[in-house]
Amino acid sequence: MAVAVFELVWRLLHALLWLQRTLGAWLRRGMCAWARWNAALLARGSQDTRNKGQSRRARWRADGRGLKKLPLHLGLVVTEEESSYTDIASLVVWCMAVGISYVSVYDNQGIFKRNNSRLMEEILKQQQELLGLDSSKYSTEFLNSTRKVEQVLCCPTTVKVLSPDDGKANIVKAAKKYCQLVAQQQRRSTDLNVNIMDSLLREGSSSLPDPDLVLKFGPVSSTLGFLPWHIRLTEIISLPSHINLNYERFLSALQQFAACEQRMGK
Repeated sequence: MAVAVFELVWRLLHALLWLQRTLGAWLRRGMCAWARWNAALLARGSQDTRNKGQSRRARWRADGRGLKKLPLHLGLVVTEEESSYTDIASLVVWCMAVGISYVSVYDNQGIFKRNNSRLMEEILKQQQELLGLDSSKYSTEFLNSTRKVEQVLCCPTTVKVLSPDDGKANIVKAAKKYCQLVAQQQRRSTDLNVNIMDSLLREGSSSLPDPDLVLKFGPVSSTLGFLPWHIRLTEIISLPSHINLNYERFLSALQQFAACEQRMGK
């Protein structure tokens, strides 16, 4: 009797061991198959992202080339109380994508300039999300930073973040400089003209060409101190808000600029 019970237990244990091995093998095969499927899915998703980014970049570049004229330097002026780093970053990326060489970002509270690193990080993030390219391949220059940061565009673009200190305060400094030159008899008071003032304003700073176009966001009918000397001949287009602004509205503003006739003060 004891022998029969022992034999029954032994067979039961043997059956359980076989079942465990069978289930283990099945699970391993299932996990391997799942891993291969997941890797293939990720690879396809990555390829789709790259293809989508390349398609966007090609379309946006074609939009830029299709315009009769494109601003060399575009200013983004925010007069709203609320600021969106994500939306401003998208605007900067769109500027780069259509081929604009210089972009300046301004708000009269100096929020973007004080948080320049955060804005740069958001721009890099938006480049990857909107264009889907390898961000390690290209570099762009941020004039407010002491270091170069990576970007994902094949066109060189310079970005500068400005505050009121870069506007009226610089005019005051230039005026003081000219007074010193007069006091030192290196200049006469009657020598002052537009060209001399322009030269003094550009001394000791990273020189950007004057903005061709300013996109002003918000209800305020003023640029609130944005480079007052440099926008004498600038075209200004007002938009209700930079928040949730889509690419089509941005392109529409560029088309409006391309269609306008600039008389250069004449």
